Amino acid sequence: MPHFSVAADAGIGYGCRELTQYTEFREAAALYARVFAYTESEYALNANLLTALARNGGSAIGAFADDGALIGFAYGFAGCDTDGTLFHYSQAAAVEAAQQGRGVGQALKLAQRAVALRWGQRTMRWTFDPLLSRNAHFNLSSLGAVGIAFERDYYARPDTDRLVVSWDLTAATPSPRATPPSAPALGPDDWGRAVAAPDGTWIAIPVHPGRLSPAERAALRRDLERSMTGVFHRGEVLVAATRLDDQTAVYRATPGEGPA
Repeated sequence: MPHFSVAADAGIGYGCRELTQYTEFREAAALYARVFAYTESEYALNANLLTALARNGGSAIGAFADDGALIGFAYGFAGCDTDGTLFHYSQAAAVEAAQQGRGVGQALKLAQRAVALRWGQRTMRWTFDPLLSRNAHFNLSSLGAVGIAFERDYYARPDTDRLVVSWDLTAATPSPRATPPSAPALGPDDWGRAVAAPDGTWIAIPVHPGRLSPAERAALRRDLERSMTGVFHRGEVLVAATRLDDQTAVYRATPGEGPA
């Protein structure tokens, strides 16, 4: 099955296109390991696997600098829920450290969206650590995805809790959500709690979770699981995430559709 390149001049930026050459897949695997500081072989990506994914309902997207150097990479595959719902699952996106914060990640996601739509996939899902407020803001507030599920120990090992998000690919070209209503005055004492308000449910998290002790992180993850699972069971989805101050960020949940 042939590859079909995503046009680099389609307004996506950073020359984003599908990878097609073996050397490109190897470069992408090396970039992935470098960005995430993976040294164990169990976390390595296989160039043959990436090639097969790209040819069979998946994606392997590269972002390039003006000199042709690979500076970002994203890949995914065709997914299916237990009820038969089909979607594109985005496993990971990696951007060189020197290029982060410049829109490369968003360009990769938009290019991946184009590939998924070509395969006939109408939604995309991926996961991220719910304690990472910057990721939360990008996924929910910038891209317009919604949080639909909390999964404990997603990778079958401790400290890998993940928030599952769903992104409607058939909507108009993604744009940042409107600024949400002002959140209640929340601080460290509220981290992990669900706080009901007239304009939604708010769940606060620390801006710097790495400063917590292992015991504090474990307790916070338990609180988050309880709060987020309760939100989802009530038929709400997470629609935004924003930073309140130097210590606290917050998720906002409102009634909405579940997995799609």
